[in-house]
Amino acid sequence: MPLYLTRFSYTPETWQRLAQHPEDRRTAARTYIESVGGQLHGFWYAFGSHDGYTLWEAPDNVSMAAVALAIGSGGAMSSFETTVLLSVEETLEALGKVAQVKYRQPGT
Repeated sequence: MPLYLTRFSYTPETWQRLAQHPEDRRTAARTYIESVGGQLHGFWYAFGSHDGYTLWEAPDNVSMAAVALAIGSGGAMSSFETTVLLSVEETLEALGKVAQVKYRQPGT
């Protein structure tokens, strides 16, 4: 199954609610991804440009998109970005197909 890295930031209101009622959001995240047949591999909070990161496994892009859309439309996040991760094997396969593409630089 494909792996997905998400970067998220909570709204100030969400942080305020969590400060008043601390909650382990890994439980919620696990429930969301399991509802589409996936698995949560990790959940971290961070300093910096994003408040947290998750590592998910989902059956396909459509399933992960459904989870991302549900979370993103819930109003608790100020940002939610998803990156599809490729395995080394998938990258090697892609590199093997580069010659088939016949790319041409603009203006050449």
